Amino acid sequence: MQTLSLRVKAVIAYDGSHYLGFQKQTSTNNTIAHAIEKALRSLQIKSDIVASGRTDAGVHATGQVIHFDLPEFWSDLDKLKINLNRKLKDIEFKHISKTAPDFHARFWAKKRLYRYVFKTSKPSVFEQKYISYYSDFNADLLKKALSYFEGEHDFKYFQKTGTLTHTTVRNIYKTLYREKNGYHYIYFQANGFLRAQVRMMVHAAISCAKKEMTEAQLREQLACKVKHSSRLAPPEGLYLARILYNERY
Repeated sequence: MQTLSLRVKAVIAYDGSHYLGFQKQTSTNNTIAHAIEKALRSLQIKSDIVASGRTDAGVHATGQVIHFDLPEFWSDLDKLKINLNRKLKDIEFKHISKTAPDFHARFWAKKRLYRYVFKTSKPSVFEQKYISYYSDFNADLLKKALSYFEGEHDFKYFQKTGTLTHTTVRNIYKTLYREKNGYHYIYFQANGFLRAQVRMMVHAAISCAKKEMTEAQLREQLACKVKHSSRLAPPEGLYLARILYNERY
């Protein structure tokens, strides 16, 4: 039996276009979690990993957080990071650090930040896995639509059907839209998100900005009165950007 002596917190980035999502699945081994645990097993680390949250197929991350437990012989975390990065493809361990024995990457997370990137011209062949496309829109209408999501709401009508959760209420602390050098960025910071919630909110907000959906319809859907749209923004533009914990973690 392996003696566990150290819990670590790791910040990872990954190119989600090569994987069928983060979470392990019974039907395929082509997931981020499976790839990481396979690399850990090759280094005699038997611990499963726990992530701050799941990402769908094609969705990327620049700041996903995971935790796992190390046996006592893996005390050199810099060497561990080097070895893991040698074994992994399209996944990078950015930081590995010691943490509290009871630290939990998901339950201890206070804020989650997602970034959505798109262009109004067709992305090049080199960009198409990482940037989405929406044609011209009204930036002021987009900002107005995004502002409706801020605050605490029941996002029951902004999730994929079949989602299992004890509550569909989430608190979105901040939304932001900015444009730079022809690239458009939407940010959502919240205490948590439902499955596909960010992609559904992005598509609804851009639909308002393109006058394909009215602000009144958006507010009706947010109030769980009428579901006017269930379409999702393409996954290529979505990034799990950062997970925030209490300062000591």
